[in-house]
Amino acid sequence: MQWSIKKFHELTNDELYEILQKRVDVFVVEQECAYKEIDGHDRVAYHLYAHNGSEIAAYLRVLPPGTTYEALSIGRVLVDKNHRKEGLGSELLKNALTFIHKELKESVVKIQAQHHLLSFYGSFGFEQISEVYLDEGIPHIDMIFLKVDL
Repeated sequence: MQWSIKKFHELTNDELYEILQKRVDVFVVEQECAYKEIDGHDRVAYHLYAHNGSEIAAYLRVLPPGTTYEALSIGRVLVDKNHRKEGLGSELLKNALTFIHKELKESVVKIQAQHHLLSFYGSFGFEQISEVYLDEGIPHIDMIFLKVDL
């Protein structure tokens, strides 16, 4: 598996198409959520993904502070259903947090997490900061990660 992180303008047409297709496959089709997947934030995001050739196995985007929250945020976190249980989710999050702290020099990360992933994100140091609420019919919580030693 090869890891890449790119700004929007660095993505090839094929990479962007594969990313958008994978996000729709997971969030719209698999999770049965009809929502505005193309939300205008991709242009300012960093796109982190694992791929083997043209297939994307894991993906997330890093949004700068002030985009969706006052703090930097991570979103659209996914692992393709054919690659689950391979540890890619953990590797994806580790790579993202390393990039955020070492390259972007940010110490606060906010996420909107599906509630069933509370312990997964908690294992990385994220803490719940909201009550459970429904977003597109799926229980979610807000979480924050604070790293004091940059």
